[in-house]
Formats: sequence, C-alpha cells, structure tokens
Amino acid sequence: MSALELRGIVKRFGAVTAVDGVTLSVEPGEVLAIVGENGAGKSTLIGVACGLYRADAGMVRVLGRELPPGDPRAAIEAGLGVVFQQFMLVPRLRVWENVVLGREPRRLGVLDTARARREALAAAASSGLSLPLDAPVEELSVAAQQRVEIVKQIFRSARVLVLDEPTSVLAPSEIAQLLLTMRALADRGHAIVFISHKLREVLEVADRIAVLRRGKLVQVERKEGTTIERLAEAVMGSDAPAASPAIATTGRSATAVARLVARDLRCERERGGEALRGLSFQVAAGEVLGIAGVDGNGQTELAEAIAGLRRATGTLELDGVDGLRPAGWAQDPGAARRAGVVHIPEDRRARALCLPLTVEENLSLGWHAQPPYARGRLIDRPGRRRKAEELIRELRIDPPEPLARAGDLSGGNQQKIVAARELYGGPRPRLVVAVQPTRGLDVGAAARVQGALRAAAAGGAAVLLISFDLDELRAVATRLVVLYGGRAAGEAPPTASDESLGRLMLGEAA
Repeated sequence: MSALELRGIVKRFGAVTAVDGVTLSVEPGEVLAIVGENGAGKSTLIGVACGLYRADAGMVRVLGRELPPGDPRAAIEAGLGVVFQQFMLVPRLRVWENVVLGREPRRLGVLDTARARREALAAAASSGLSLPLDAPVEELSVAAQQRVEIVKQIFRSARVLVLDEPTSVLAPSEIAQLLLTMRALADRGHAIVFISHKLREVLEVADRIAVLRRGKLVQVERKEGTTIERLAEAVMGSDAPAASPAIATTGRSATAVARLVARDLRCERERGGEALRGLSFQVAAGEVLGIAGVDGNGQTELAEAIAGLRRATGTLELDGVDGLRPAGWAQDPGAARRAGVVHIPEDRRARALCLPLTVEENLSLGWHAQPPYARGRLIDRPGRRRKAEELIRELRIDPPEPLARAGDLSGGNQQKIVAARELYGGPRPRLVVAVQPTRGLDVGAAARVQGALRAAAAGGAAVLLISFDLDELRAVATRLVVLYGGRAAGEAPPTASDESLGRLMLGEAA
C-alpha cells in the first residue's frame, strides 16, 4: 500500500492548466524528490494532495484512504503533513505552543502545559531536531522556524511528510543535518516528499526523482540512474543552461577603489540585543563580496541597515559619503534608492511585493515616478507595459502576462519579479544588496539571476551578496566575509573548503 498516491491529477486556474494528468506515488520508507522549473506545477500538485486546492480531475489517497477533494483537515487526519516555504506559525506564541496548536493536550478541560511541553520535546527528539521550547517564534531565525514546522508535523503523527524547498535558508551544516533527518524519518517508515531546486541535494538523499515540466510528469527515475546534468536537462528541456563560467577568485585589484565602506557598524535586533557588533568591511566597484554565515548572525540587519530599513551607528560610506549622518542616504529606503542602492530582500512578500497588484505594477514599484513608467505626474501606461514585457522576457517570468496578479504566481516567479525590477528596472545601480536572491528558483532562473549580479558588477556596481548557499557564493563572489555573532569572523576566497568556512561560521579559527 502506497503512503501517498496521486492518480490523474488535473488542476486548472482559469485557462491555465497548472497540473495536467499527473500520476505519482511514494512508498513508506521512501524519499521521493520532485523537481521542476518555477511554475512547473510542483506546489499546485502538493496543494491538491493536502486539500488546499480542489482538483478538476483525479484522486488522492493517503495510506489507502481516499481523501475528499479540497479538505485540508481530512488530509491531516489521514497522516499527511506539509512544511510550506511560507511557514504556518503564530509569531507571538512560544515554540511548544506552536507545535501543539490545534491538538493541545488537556487535563480537566484546560491546557496541560507540562504534558504539552513534554510531548513537543519528544517530537523534536524523534525528528533529531533541537528547539528552544520556550522562545517566542518571532525571535527565531528562519531556519529555526522551519525546524518548528517539521516538529509540528511529527507531533501531529504525520506519516507522509512533504517538505517544500526546506534547505533554501539553511547553512551547510544545517542542510547536512536536515538530509540526515529526512533519511532517518524514512528509515522509521515515514514517506518523505522532498521538493527542491538543489539537484545535488536531491541526488544525495532521494530514492526516486520525479520531474515536472509545464504541469506534466515527464520523468521518474531512481537516483542511481541519473546525474545532475541529466536532471537539469529533464527539468529545463532545451532551455537547460550551460555550466556557469568560472570567475576570478583573486579578490580585489590592488588599485580597486572601495565603493562601500563599513566601519564599526552596529545595530539592534527587532526585539532588542545587538545584531551587528562592530562590523567592518569594504566592497569595491566591480566586485562581488559574498557574505557567508549561519542564519541569525546579523545578515538581515546588515542588509536592512544599508537599504535604509534599520537604524545603525558607525560609518557607512558610499563613494565617500556617509549614509549614517543626519539626512544621509541610509536613513530611509527612498534616499538609499536615489543614491543608487538596490535591494533584493530576504522576505519578498513582506519587503518587496504587493501581492494584490499586477506583475506590471510590482515591476514598477520604486521606479514608478520616473520614465518609462511615468510621464511627469501621470502614469505612462504604454511605457510601463513595454518595460514590464521587457523585464518579463529578461528573467522569463511565468506566466508572461503583465496583468496577472502577483499573488497568483509561484514563489519562484515572485522572486523573479523582484530580481528583474531591482537589477534591470531602473538606472544602473551603484550598489546591489542581494539577500538569498535565488531562493526558490530553478536551475535556469538561478543561473540568470546570478548572471545579472555578475553583469551589475561588470557594469561598475559594487555587489554585496548575502547567501546561505555556499555553492552560490562560490559561483558569483570574488571574495567572502564570514559573519559570526554580528562581527566578521574572517575573510576567505571562494575556493576555501567547506571545513574552513564551517569553522569560521562557528566562530573558530579557519
């Protein structure tokens, strides 16, 4: 008996067929990876499986039990748990409260706190994940919040666990631990569905790999029968990207002029406590400086301070002009943008997009008062449309429809909107601050965004690339700085080993 069985699933959104006749199953004790380009139908297929969407045709069965269409509670009761890219947590509640929420153990009609904490701890231990049970979720890093989501599903007795892009915000050591956790859960009889764009990780942990393309299932193979190159070709078809060219890793030229200089940079976390504690570094025009480190060591606060979203002290000079002085360019986001700073933020939904607006309107945000988006005080609708169509082509946003609602696009295509707008939508930038710019992007889209970052540097911009993906940093950066505890733990070339970078990430000497 299959743990999860999908038969002939069809799901349409208006005239668009997002999933077209997909039949797929996963067995107890198996890790099944599902890969595909952005908009291939992966998230929609999982949405149908867990009852978020009602299929237009087809059947979903969990552990032999056929599920009524469009009924999330029935899916949960049958033993299907999903960890989405956008977490389903209550920020102000503590970790253990989120884990037991909706299934709180009670005694004499009231919450049994001691038992709830005990059972949350047991669920964490059984999944191999460590959690600060009494910490409010809003104080946790993104990676820690993801662990809460996994433990919550284990607490709910999920026998089929679907993980949607679970490694996109994790450091190398955390990724390795998560892959081990997935394998261990499978060995205990759980069925794991692993949705990812990281083909190397897929080949490391999956037993079988299913490829979706434009809503259709085009290939299912055991991992022993394929390679990264063959997977990339199956995912992208004729659009499969060539290998990225090697970049220089010698660091800055001896004559390079620093464009961005940070000295003794300090700022607070949202809920108090120092996030940056005297951070100093510099980036030259034409250079890509990679910022590595485990999530929660000041990366978010650094990007927000430079983009004018967070108050900081110290010195932050752009071409010799200090943005932290009164009325300086880093005092608010508008001033930073006018100074030539563009920002691809970590959280696209909270910081970069207005989901009810159209793709065209989102592509103009921040540039909307200037040509070609505006003529004087009026919107230049033909000019805005032409520019939107150009940006859609540049990063292959799908569907290629300027009037599509941004909230209806897949997470990867939403990320493409942000990258296209910031890197190509306005004047040539002086400084690019990119945080996890390829999170949730398929192989081809990630290559195009990384190419755009290199092109920005080649055009004279200083590029600050903050990423938890060492492969991405190695592919794009000319030099790495590792953050630990809000300070620079050390500097390394992109060719540095995982071991030496990992030691710096843990605050140890390389």
